[in-house]
Amino acid sequence: MSDPYGRIELSKKERGWQMSANVYTIESLLVGTPYRSRTLTGEIISAEIHPKAVWYQGCESYLVEVRPSNFGKVVCRTVAVKVEN
Repeated sequence: MSDPYGRIELSKKERGWQMSANVYTIESLLVGTPYRSRTLTGEIISAEIHPKAVWYQGCESYLVEVRPSNFGKVVCRTVAVKVEN
């Protein structure tokens, strides 16, 4: 359709509405997250899917490197991340 001024009105379908979205991976969301267990407190500095796939029901397991709060040696830990299907 056009109006008296020569402009064309496009329908929503013709405009091709596009949404922008940030795409994150679980690994990128884990990095920078505080880590706390009975024996260790620190910050996760890297994460990857666990190579030996430790199984937790309804979860994926990740191998993470943790930098301890007391500036000790970087250590590896396994974390379970719940995934919804």
